[in-house]
Amino acid sequence: MQEPELARFLRDALSVAGADAPSTEAAVRALVGASLRGVDSHGVRLLPHYVKVLQGGRVKGRPQLRFEKRAAAVGNLDAGNALGHLAGYRAMEEAMILAEDAGIGAVAVSNSSHFGAAGAYSLAAAEAGYLGLCVCNSDSAVLAHSGRDVFHGTNPISFAAPVAGQRPYLIDMATSSIPFNRVLQFKAIGKTLPPEVTVDNQGRMTQDPAAANALLPLGGSTYGYKGAALAGMVDVMSAMLSGMRLSHEIPNMITSDWSEPRRMGQFFLALKPETFLPGEIYAERMAAYLKALRGESAQSGETVMAAGDREWAVERERSAIGIPLDAHNWQAFGELAQSLRVTPLTPVSI
Repeated sequence: MQEPELARFLRDALSVAGADAPSTEAAVRALVGASLRGVDSHGVRLLPHYVKVLQGGRVKGRPQLRFEKRAAAVGNLDAGNALGHLAGYRAMEEAMILAEDAGIGAVAVSNSSHFGAAGAYSLAAAEAGYLGLCVCNSDSAVLAHSGRDVFHGTNPISFAAPVAGQRPYLIDMATSSIPFNRVLQFKAIGKTLPPEVTVDNQGRMTQDPAAANALLPLGGSTYGYKGAALAGMVDVMSAMLSGMRLSHEIPNMITSDWSEPRRMGQFFLALKPETFLPGEIYAERMAAYLKALRGESAQSGETVMAAGDREWAVERERSAIGIPLDAHNWQAFGELAQSLRVTPLTPVSI
């Protein structure tokens, strides 16, 4: 499906569901961008969920966002229960404004909601010439290391840095073995999960997405203390600095009342490279690092890549041939078009 047609459908659906123009455009930008980069678990497939939270009242389609500068390089954004995409882009914009003067800008976000792929917001900073970092906690879905019950959320971390003449260096990762939306995606398309990423309701390892009850931290059963520690760091930065709920206090994304705001916190950081060293030196060192990394000898049949290389390769391909939609997507979008009375997606000729 070509990007413009897919964006049109998302825009129509979100608008009818009650989102105002800024909320709609932010969500479309984040969701289509994620799908273009191959982050399908957090891309356009999430549209039905955002329609539900808008219609249910969990998220306000016409929110009032309020930003307060707390110190020279620190601010807080009260998102007013907005779509997380709108909150995310606005928070990073405010962080960059702070960084323009102070060299660094940090913004904690309160009263936010699910914002899709974290990479959307660090990427926005890098595309504007800043180093960008963002983190967000989420409802419990990951076992505590050596624990039997879920405690942390998937608690993603994203970092991006500008690269002269190239697409940014981009990290976008969960602190769990995989994101839970990947489990839901694999369940929808009948695909088997990798080993040692999920357990069933008896605590046994399973590769069946339909039986998956909880995720393991990044590092699996042996080294999961690393992912668990990173998840805790995200909880501290997202929840404690914003006064919002910790992972184990956030209502479940899917099973909780669609009218109940989840009071999620997020954290955004922007750094202006030129305040640390001359811009030309930063550009030279970044280029040298990436050249050296990509020039490393690879294992047989493999390629040594920098963070983001896979995403940019997928983006080039999908920008040319379109974003793939599986049968589950087509069915969900068809039902959405009918219920919202919007023009459905144009079927793709094969």
